[in-house]
Amino acid sequence: MKQHIVVIGNGMVGHSFLEKLIASEVFGNFEVTVFGEEPRKAYDRVYLSSYFSGKTAEDLSLVKPGFYEENDIQLYLQDKVIDIDRTQKTITSESGQKVSYDKLILAAGSYPFVPPITGNDRDGCLVYRTIEDLEAIKSAAANGKTGVVVGGGLLGLEAAKALKDLGLDTHVVEFAPRLMPVQLDEGGAGLLKRKIENLGVHVHVSKATQEIIEGEKCLNKMVFSDGESLETDIVLFSAGIRPRDDLARQAELAIGPRGGVEINDQCLTSDPNIYAIGECALHNGMIYGLVAPGYAMAQAVVDQLNLTPANFEGADMSTKLKLMGVDVGSIGDPHGNDESALSYVYENGPEEVYKKIVVSSDGQKLLGAVLVGDAEDFSNLLQIMLNDMTLPEHPDSLILPNRDGQSSDLFGPDALPETAQICSCYDVSKGDIIQAAEAGCCTVSDVKASTQAGTGCGGCVQLVTNVLNNELEKRGVEVNTDLCEHFSHTRQELFHICQVEGIKTFENLIQKHGRGHGCDICKQTTGNIFASLWNSYALEPDKIPLQDTNDNYLGNMQKDGTYSVIPRVPGGEITPQKLIVLGQVATKYKLYTKVNGGQRIVLFGAQMNDLPAIWKELIDAGFESGQAYAKALRTVKSCVGSTWCRYGLDDSVTMAIDMENRYKGLRSPHKIKMGVSGCTRECAEAQAKDIGLISTEEGWNLYVCGNGGMKPRHADLFATKLTQEEVFRYVDRLLMFYIKTADRLQRTASWMDNLEGGLSYLQEVVIQDSLGIGESLEDQMKRLRETYECDWKRAIETPSFTKRFRSFVNVDDKAEQLFVQERGQIRPATEQDKLNGIAVQVKEIA
Repeated sequence: MKQHIVVIGNGMVGHSFLEKLIASEVFGNFEVTVFGEEPRKAYDRVYLSSYFSGKTAEDLSLVKPGFYEENDIQLYLQDKVIDIDRTQKTITSESGQKVSYDKLILAAGSYPFVPPITGNDRDGCLVYRTIEDLEAIKSAAANGKTGVVVGGGLLGLEAAKALKDLGLDTHVVEFAPRLMPVQLDEGGAGLLKRKIENLGVHVHVSKATQEIIEGEKCLNKMVFSDGESLETDIVLFSAGIRPRDDLARQAELAIGPRGGVEINDQCLTSDPNIYAIGECALHNGMIYGLVAPGYAMAQAVVDQLNLTPANFEGADMSTKLKLMGVDVGSIGDPHGNDESALSYVYENGPEEVYKKIVVSSDGQKLLGAVLVGDAEDFSNLLQIMLNDMTLPEHPDSLILPNRDGQSSDLFGPDALPETAQICSCYDVSKGDIIQAAEAGCCTVSDVKASTQAGTGCGGCVQLVTNVLNNELEKRGVEVNTDLCEHFSHTRQELFHICQVEGIKTFENLIQKHGRGHGCDICKQTTGNIFASLWNSYALEPDKIPLQDTNDNYLGNMQKDGTYSVIPRVPGGEITPQKLIVLGQVATKYKLYTKVNGGQRIVLFGAQMNDLPAIWKELIDAGFESGQAYAKALRTVKSCVGSTWCRYGLDDSVTMAIDMENRYKGLRSPHKIKMGVSGCTRECAEAQAKDIGLISTEEGWNLYVCGNGGMKPRHADLFATKLTQEEVFRYVDRLLMFYIKTADRLQRTASWMDNLEGGLSYLQEVVIQDSLGIGESLEDQMKRLRETYECDWKRAIETPSFTKRFRSFVNVDDKAEQLFVQERGQIRPATEQDKLNGIAVQVKEIA
């Protein structure tokens, strides 16, 4: 008979236990039942704040479709276990389920600590733990203007980001004299406080809340022990966690003096048939509030169920994260609690960077580190500490700026032993990555699929990449960044060459810097570069070979060989007279019409021969090319804003029109889409665009680098409370920096993710002008605006261009595409339609 395992808790650690058990050799020997207290299956709490930047509960889910059914696991959701009978080895749930077990896994997690303050149960007093909590916060924020987070630790600052993303005036109240008191020293916490305050969040340290009473201007009023007060609509408690040990107490399992289910190195409780893992477990006096130690506990239990000896011997609590766009890293003992320890500190005020290392008294070993503003060295320092590596003669060289171009021998994949843990979430070592490379993994995506490294918190991806590339190079596999066989340069390098040398033709470029005759990759890339630099026209004789099919005919070719025509309608605003013109043109040329996702009207089914005539009629009516065929700005979607909507805070339509007219014609590595919403209700879906604006009472919030498509990504909050002038300046700089530095066919989302430093680096370049190129980027954008011309207008005014628009070289006849009438319009005929005899030519349609 199969042994029965019951898992109490369906959070991240409980789900990790299930995944590891299923992957083990003995899974078939067990019957598994899972009880979850929440109404939904396991989801990712690490990225909980992304729920407020547009991600859904489905996006956060950790459970693959069919996971429980395919593995024959019984799951009870929203059914709290209320009793453990250790004698009978049964559990009882609130719904009355009584289930026996052979082994019981307690993965009950933790609950948010709410300080015992008078008034902590008032309306608007909330916690930040579950998706249901987030929905309550979102609902409260819809009717509020101010939010306060009680707690300035990791969770508190994550919660503050959530309130900021909701458009609230956000405050953080911390009892300790500094933020993140466990992870940061005074210097690092001070810089973090300044950087967060610069983002518009008010920080109050050394504040003890005495009571919460009814407010005068807001729903609530927080009264502090020093006599000061703060009015707020929302009080969000995020002051730490407490282990969920109530069930274990009732079952009379051993509990720690300050809570937590006591476990040994095998994760066994005081009952040999009951294990505890994750945040409910107390190991050697320690509650681990990170997921990686919980995953390690889960693996230890699964190994034992596989009859393999395994221990959980504690876990490193070092952490690297981005708090409201600020890079923060904490390693080992950041405070130097060993009285004999030595500290080295590097602080760069102008660049807002703070670094500190704590070393042993003999200067040989790294004990801890603090990084704020620049956490690039985190992975290297962590590996030095975890692998007990000997430090260089001058340990401060590990954090001082590297201005001589030389790298430390301690840094780099070769310096790490094969036992070095690269991914703590899934316990992946350097040796595991080497084995993956030996098995044929040649990309980071391959390694992720093979080992799961980098699929947890994501903090190890850069180190995974470095280890993999190092191993591939050792095996003679070239890590090649050339654009193609004809150019030993990247797209970025070719862009720079063309700009510096003023190169405007492919022949000149390949003669000077390439070889051979070129291919579709390098020709289309350089055609795009010339357009981005010089506004070169696609139909010039020397540029035609550099275009793809769509650019060659200034329209999108459809599946039947006809073309779509999309005129520009800035901001989606269109007059009745222009609507009539579109209807007349569609009727005259027998075109299918549809409003697309970008609020534009598309005319489908245009014959190549008819394109110039269609364009002329549209241009005569005041339209321009919408450039939907190009790697360029497509649309700026908008809601009606304050002009009509009773919720609108600003004129989103005018802003959208100004944005579209400002950036129309801008050629880029990939298409660009924008959105402008007049309030946080977000009807224009601005947070799913490359550039998004949302109006608030204090100005525009700018979101960047989002996209829909095959791999949707919600945009990141880039800057807040902006004027129109600031919006234009930042967007000018960002788009030109993207055009200069992105890879071929790279969307803004993946471009930013691949930048060293990501969002924070981009903010430094664009907002703080850290590279000193801001004015140059603005000037380049200005020149492109000043030299803009409508593709369609130039084509119809140049007979030599329009001669190309013929289906056949020797006659003026049109190609004979076949259509079917459906719902009052045409559509391309299928093969079955042709066999059924219902397909007709356009000229036969009434």
